[in-house]
Amino acid sequence: MSILFGAIRAVVLSSLVLCGLSAEVTLPSLFTDHMVIQRDMPVHVWGKGEPGERVTVRFDGAERVAVTSERGTWSVYLPPVAAGGPFELAVRGANSLTLRDVLVGDVWVGSGQSNMEMAVGSVKDAAAEIAGADQPRIRLFTVKRRASQYPRAETEAEGWVASTPKTAEGFSAVLYFFARQIQSSQKVPIGLINTSWGGTPLEAWMSTRSLTADASLMPALALWSQTMDEFEDWQWRWGARLKQWEREVEEAKKAGKPAPGRPWSNNQENSWMPGGLYNGMIAPLTPFPIRGVLWYQGESNASRERAPLYAQMFGTMIRDWRSAWGVGEFPFLFVQLANFKAGEDNRWAELREAQLQTLSVAKTGMAVAIDIGDAQDIHPKNKQEVGRRLALAARVLGYGEKIESSGPTYRTSAVEGGSLRVWFDHAAKLEAAGGVVRGFEIAGADGKFVAAEARIDGGTVVVSAAGVAAPRQVRYGWLDNPECTLRNGEGLPASPFRTGR
Repeated sequence: MSILFGAIRAVVLSSLVLCGLSAEVTLPSLFTDHMVIQRDMPVHVWGKGEPGERVTVRFDGAERVAVTSERGTWSVYLPPVAAGGPFELAVRGANSLTLRDVLVGDVWVGSGQSNMEMAVGSVKDAAAEIAGADQPRIRLFTVKRRASQYPRAETEAEGWVASTPKTAEGFSAVLYFFARQIQSSQKVPIGLINTSWGGTPLEAWMSTRSLTADASLMPALALWSQTMDEFEDWQWRWGARLKQWEREVEEAKKAGKPAPGRPWSNNQENSWMPGGLYNGMIAPLTPFPIRGVLWYQGESNASRERAPLYAQMFGTMIRDWRSAWGVGEFPFLFVQLANFKAGEDNRWAELREAQLQTLSVAKTGMAVAIDIGDAQDIHPKNKQEVGRRLALAARVLGYGEKIESSGPTYRTSAVEGGSLRVWFDHAAKLEAAGGVVRGFEIAGADGKFVAAEARIDGGTVVVSAAGVAAPRQVRYGWLDNPECTLRNGEGLPASPFRTGR
């Protein structure tokens, strides 16, 4: 009898312990000490607890109460708060949680592939930038890489940290330099959420809902189907390459030489799965109000198969993200591909054109980088200027400043005798870096482009070429690694373009 009573007692105690654990109120990983909450928008706080549990949330003098659902989830909205802090955010249910050093300001999400991932410690003048990274009103949050077959409710991350030399060194350089500019001009705390993964295509960052709703995007799914058909062969080749690399590392150690870098291959951990990165790294963020998005991606889509889909996919993705966040048409700012010697059979020029076309989507801005790339390095190190140009776009689209934020963009052209005159927007005080306009080509009725001479005439450029008596088309910077010198008086470069399509 005593044995039976002991067993029953053990089961009861175990159940009580389990109930106690499950009853604890918890918050998503987005809610930690040092976080930034978006100013001037309702403060959304959510989490989990025991079904039917009463949860009280207090922030900046306001209080709201929720009762957890039968699934154990709860959610409250508190009144908007102006920029400031530090504050405390208190949550009380069966247990109590208090988040400290919470700031209210502007939250920007950064996403894309390796040029968004590239850390402050890898850019030009890295030592000086790291040493100057003590920026307590800039807060950093990094989402861990994760692909998922379905939208996740929670993201994996270690929590928010203030910018210091130690924390900024490994954080996204583009985001950090952008935030430094915005914090300086707007004088409010800035929260940065870095959710990026090197070597990934656009379709992985889109929801499957948005992809499958548009029949014109079906080729992206067909490409994934082909990847899956060849998966076992890829897996074998990738495994063999990794073993070879491990042998090379051991040989380098024995010889006292630097170890070779880890090889790269597409679709590692299903990172190319359509919708996979949206599900694992974007969907969990969408309940959290933000000010806007920064995007640096395109290299993985600059192929013969993928580039033609990019313009339609990119616009669709932007609209889909805005719908998912539900906080209006926030600014969506992106970087056009920089100059790089990509090699044969690339479509970098077409990809840049697709990015330029995306400016037709409301409240989008583009930082042209055609003059600050590196012909030999797909990861150019001047991320300071990239961040500055993105910040200029944000100051116009996000903050309403009346400043020039873009380099010249093509408007129209007309034949004038044996020349073509080209008009641009954002063309005040046109000039040429180095004094000579380079990068233009023209073609006649035969469609064969030849290098052209170009001269600036006010806010226009007049283009001509010997042997092309009746020009029909003009293009600018139409190579993977072009020499382009046209810019406006603010020093912002013209975007590559072409006519005649």
